[in-house]
Amino acid sequence: MRLVACALALSLSALAGAQDFPSKPIRLIVPFPPGGGNDTVARAIAQQASPALGQPIVVDNRPGAGGIVGAELAAKAPADGYTLFLGGVGSHAVNPNLHSKLPYDPVKDFAPITLLASAPSVLVVNPSVPAHSLAEFTAYARANPGKLNFASNGNGSSAQLAAVMYESMAGVTMVHVPYKGLGPALTDLLSGRVQLMFSSIVAIVPHIQAGRLRALAVTGRKRSALLPELPTIAESGFPGYEAGSWYGILAPAGTPRPIVERLHDELVKALKAPEVSQRLASEGAEVIGSTPEEFAAHIAAEKARMGRALRDAGIPME
Repeated sequence: MRLVACALALSLSALAGAQDFPSKPIRLIVPFPPGGGNDTVARAIAQQASPALGQPIVVDNRPGAGGIVGAELAAKAPADGYTLFLGGVGSHAVNPNLHSKLPYDPVKDFAPITLLASAPSVLVVNPSVPAHSLAEFTAYARANPGKLNFASNGNGSSAQLAAVMYESMAGVTMVHVPYKGLGPALTDLLSGRVQLMFSSIVAIVPHIQAGRLRALAVTGRKRSALLPELPTIAESGFPGYEAGSWYGILAPAGTPRPIVERLHDELVKALKAPEVSQRLASEGAEVIGSTPEEFAAHIAAEKARMGRALRDAGIPME
């Protein structure tokens, strides 16, 4: 009886806490610097959801180690709903397949809330690269092994994986130059210090449209509505190729279910608001807004898919 009474008391306490939630600002950890696709999505959803929650959602950029720094910080935060994490393919699908020892478990340490959106990557080159199509680029890369430098927003990032998958399928060798986020990588790509990048389509389209970068192909299974004239890598001679980014919000494991449900409801409402959905669509992202269970299933499927992709590319776990 005493155990039942204790369990009931804890349940009622959690319910009472959820009814009062939130009573202070909420921190949303983004594991990359400002200026990239992750940051764009996080700030759009935080700004829209804050009024309905009655408290600000404060974006906290914690870059480092391909998302590991931010993910560890979020995983070890109190499970009270006041710390959230913007997870993605890097933190929850790539890193677990690249590193044998992570300071967090992508499944056991997190409570999924909702998968916000997904976006393909796009292969862009500095205009100095003498290629206007993927076929021309592949021929040039094969003729110049080890002479092309590709940027990424960090080791273990979706950008690195997309490039490695292409290298494996195309039989080319390039040099990886990791940066601490999209911003500094983009700066060096625009200046010509590096020659190419497989970048999230979010936040890079203006540079393509202005002619500062040349887009060669998108990495998704279908063409992007934002760049409909641009072929996919799969239809450009590499069938089966598919890579890209996705963005979802998670809480630390153990966060009370009523709080998860409250956050889910308000975040999805914010995501579906015209000003948010239209903004993300204008930057190449596909709005989703899943249930926590659907998001959990997505993470499991992506973790398995990325594992196969890395093994096929011959990349060993560290």
